[in-house]
Amino acid sequence: MNPIEPSLSNEAVRAKTGKDWGEWFAILDAAGAQQMTHKQIVAFLVKEHQVSPWWQQMVTVTYEQARGLRDKHEMPSGYQISRSKTFTVAVEEVYAAWEDRQQRARWLPDPDFTIRKARTLRSLRITWVDGMTNLDVDFYKKGPEKCQVTVQHDRLSNAEQAEQMKAYWGEALNRLNEWLKH
Repeated sequence: MNPIEPSLSNEAVRAKTGKDWGEWFAILDAAGAQQMTHKQIVAFLVKEHQVSPWWQQMVTVTYEQARGLRDKHEMPSGYQISRSKTFTVAVEEVYAAWEDRQQRARWLPDPDFTIRKARTLRSLRITWVDGMTNLDVDFYKKGPEKCQVTVQHDRLSNAEQAEQMKAYWGEALNRLNEWLKH
């Protein structure tokens, strides 16, 4: 594992938690966090520093990544990536392009996934074609002819697969955008 730099600035973390990354890393190092589980680090942040829920996770994950305890995109259930794109068409068109297999086959190389749950014009919960990983596809209406789609791919087996699928979904969303424009 390669330790990574925090994705949020020192100023941002200080504004929300009262400490910058260097201070948090020193506190967690002194507490022995390199030998703690994720849950134990979170519990420490709550008990000793009253860190709010979202920031508990952000500080813990950033610490784990910075110390080489967790890879980029790594979650307890495997690796997870997400991609999003804004489209200049109605959400109904974009949703149909995902839900309808014939439309999907025009822009997605692997159109034969299984939709487990659909909330019309809002979300699709999908078992990917490999039968082992999952997609959460969320649709956000931004106006009459504008929407955003977010694809989250979970349970990926390793960092290499995560990077491959991040690229795959970026390209797929671009193809979808081109197909919808024609």
